[in-house]
Amino acid sequence: MRRRVVAMCGRYALSLAGADLADIFEIDEVADPLPPPSYNIAPTDPVIAVLERNREEGPRRILAELRWGLVPSWAKDPSGAARLINARVETVAEKPSFRKAYASRRCLIPATGYYEWKSAVGETGKPIKQPSFIRPADGGLLVMAGLYEFWKAPDGSWLTTTTVLTTSATDELGRLHDRMPMAVPREHWTPWLDPHFDGQPRALLDVPAAAMSYCRVPQLVNQVANDGPELIEPLEGE
Repeated sequence: MRRRVVAMCGRYALSLAGADLADIFEIDEVADPLPPPSYNIAPTDPVIAVLERNREEGPRRILAELRWGLVPSWAKDPSGAARLINARVETVAEKPSFRKAYASRRCLIPATGYYEWKSAVGETGKPIKQPSFIRPADGGLLVMAGLYEFWKAPDGSWLTTTTVLTTSATDELGRLHDRMPMAVPREHWTPWLDPHFDGQPRALLDVPAAAMSYCRVPQLVNQVANDGPELIEPLEGE
């Protein structure tokens, strides 16, 4: 069962398929299978991420399926994953759950945009949670900064999970939520993915607030079972 977690970033959309993403990110290897495009990606769902792994032939940029909600390698079980869908950039280098991944297991998480909710009054006069969709103003991809981790189950199987780095929201976006995802500019994709990068990873990240736009969208997205492009269509008058 998919859980609804109220957090930032707690729900997002990715409308592009794996083949398109492989071209954009100059992927060397595509892991199979990949989840299909979705307009309602929720915590603990499979998500598409870009990471770098060493192979016999050298470093390879991989497009892979990870599960959203990080499970540290030392966790007794994966039950707490939904609480670790985000990592605060201000403390990520010190937190036991994230610091090892931040040092050498960084990834890119592509998104068309993400959702936030505000309390409002509906047409019937009752309180509602009104969703807004936030996306790059130029219509391009939002490439969110992520971390990933491997967890070994008692039966010997492996689970690979991920989390999205967040920071304080600025400008207009702060009216929707006080946190927002951090982005990785294209010119920093390579060092961010490099597990041997010896600089400060934080210096590679961007707060893309000024380049983002948002609009109110249908409450369809409030139910995680709903999916489709109609979820990100602006409400009339937006």
